Amino acid sequence: MHNGYAVIDFETTGFSPNHGHRIIEIGLVHVAPDGQVERSFETLLNPGRDLGPVHVHQIRGRDVAEAPTFADVAGTLIELLRGRVLVAHNARFEATFLAAELARLGHTSPIGAENALCTMQLASTFLPGSGRKLADCCNAYDIELVNAHEALADATATALLLGAYMEASRGAGHWQDWTTRSSALVWPVVETVETRWVARRRSASVPSATLLDRATDLLPSVDDDLPAQQYLAMLDAALADGLLSVHETDQLADLARQLHIGDDRRVALHDRYFADLVAAAWADSVLSEDERREIETVGTLLDIGASTVAAAMHDPRPMATAPAPQRGDDPELTLNGSSLVVLTGEMRRSRNVIEADLARLGIPTARAVTKKTTLVIAADVDSLSGKARKAAQYGIPIASEGALEAALAHAAV
Repeated sequence: MHNGYAVIDFETTGFSPNHGHRIIEIGLVHVAPDGQVERSFETLLNPGRDLGPVHVHQIRGRDVAEAPTFADVAGTLIELLRGRVLVAHNARFEATFLAAELARLGHTSPIGAENALCTMQLASTFLPGSGRKLADCCNAYDIELVNAHEALADATATALLLGAYMEASRGAGHWQDWTTRSSALVWPVVETVETRWVARRRSASVPSATLLDRATDLLPSVDDDLPAQQYLAMLDAALADGLLSVHETDQLADLARQLHIGDDRRVALHDRYFADLVAAAWADSVLSEDERREIETVGTLLDIGASTVAAAMHDPRPMATAPAPQRGDDPELTLNGSSLVVLTGEMRRSRNVIEADLARLGIPTARAVTKKTTLVIAADVDSLSGKARKAAQYGIPIASEGALEAALAHAAV
């Protein structure tokens, strides 16, 4: 039996160590073999260089002035990873930076993208049709992600997402397969230095996400194409601030080569990315002036044709032939064995009791909202929960507990 999982997240000065970028914050969460969170660790790091996009990660020079270097914490970090399965959302990113930092110290990392557990990749199994971003995956399970772009916040959300995946597949041999992989890893022996880990100073205010950052939370995944997922995840990060420098463009080109993504495929991915972004921006049926500017900016950055960008300023969806169901209105419920029901919120009756009632009638339930979900039952039909937002995004009806009880009574007759 392995010692459990080490869920890790890095904030960095950029997204390619091949271009000299460094780790500036570590968030690490230990998760037991059964999926329960055990404890967490975090520290800022002094990279000995500029900090990159401060407006994204909110880490400033004064914050890292007294922070340890990676060399200072490397020994302790390795001991926190040793014997555990390394987990990350877009694990290739963390594995690449970890390998680069250890290489600077003359050590070889045993972790590569192939032997790190990636919750982004697992989304295609547990959340078919979901977006690739951590926030989107968390929404499907009502996992709260606060302070995104803080390493510990992202690592904690990823740990909870891992636990949700495990609960959804309890007893599956998939998780046991990682026992052998983690036990076979040979970590280097690095001297442990007595160094105080320095957590970031947090203020009461949380910086609001950019329009582009919010929109990319809704972008769909590219199922069954891991290199494309990894490339587009980096594109998400590069465009999060609405800018794409020449340096970042070079890094994306390097990544495409590493992932064996040719020029034609890369252009197609950019075209799809732009189309998905436009659809996400139009999700509320309104395109604000700020969103128009964002779309124009991304179109320019990705070299999208002028006619395509101009067409994006008009709602791409066909005119509705019938009024859409309104939040707050209970739809007429028809439940049968082909239904798939998800519950959200604190119900009058316990969730286990409701699920048992559904099971007795042969109606399956699930923990996460995916495109296969046919109905969401909410304690509050006007809920702003992640599951409710996902249901609205997918056009899945949301009904009250009372409506469900009436439908169950009718089905039992």
